[in-house]
Amino acid sequence: MITVKQFTFNFFGENTYLLYDETKETVLIDCGCITPDEKNTLSGFIDKNNLILKRLLSTHYHFDHVIGNAYIFHQYGIRPEIHRDEKNANTPTLNMQASKFGISMHFEEIEPLRNIEDNEELHFGHSTLKAILVPGHSPAGLVFYSEADKFIIAGDVLFLGSIGRTDLWGGDYDTLISSIKNRLLTLPDDTTVYPGHGPSTTIGAEKNNNPYL
Repeated sequence: MITVKQFTFNFFGENTYLLYDETKETVLIDCGCITPDEKNTLSGFIDKNNLILKRLLSTHYHFDHVIGNAYIFHQYGIRPEIHRDEKNANTPTLNMQASKFGISMHFEEIEPLRNIEDNEELHFGHSTLKAILVPGHSPAGLVFYSEADKFIIAGDVLFLGSIGRTDLWGGDYDTLISSIKNRLLTLPDDTTVYPGHGPSTTIGAEKNNNPYL
């Protein structure tokens, strides 16, 4: 059984998730920690619970979701994994992205270890996540699905009563709606949705109540 630990980090209240099972092997998804306190909180939890960090996954390459990757690389020697079409020659650097929001800090970019394919199974410990391609908020965003434990880590695709914005680089409204309806709303209604910002919800609740859907 996978335990999901949520942290909320950085300027934008971004949700970072640690997933681990009884083996203590751990996956970190969308690392957004930036301040020393946030980094210490994350590492302190890992150390206190004797977790073994095995993978660093990214749902998409918007700076608030990846600005902690450099810390993880230097602290644990682990590079991120992301879909091959998410970060390309047209993707603004993290510093360019931040400047669009009036943030002038310098962020180090860590090149991915490998590319994740649509429908690929990602393993850690005794657990498996399935990568689901859901473009629209970004060029090739991913959602990570645990069928066994009935949840998805949804990034900025689907929120409680809302959907991801589509006015940033690589965004497209019609593509996003199609992605959600064809790839996510087909999952069981009792699937928990852990979004990139804000509280969790379920597929059934969004299917029945989300005004965008």
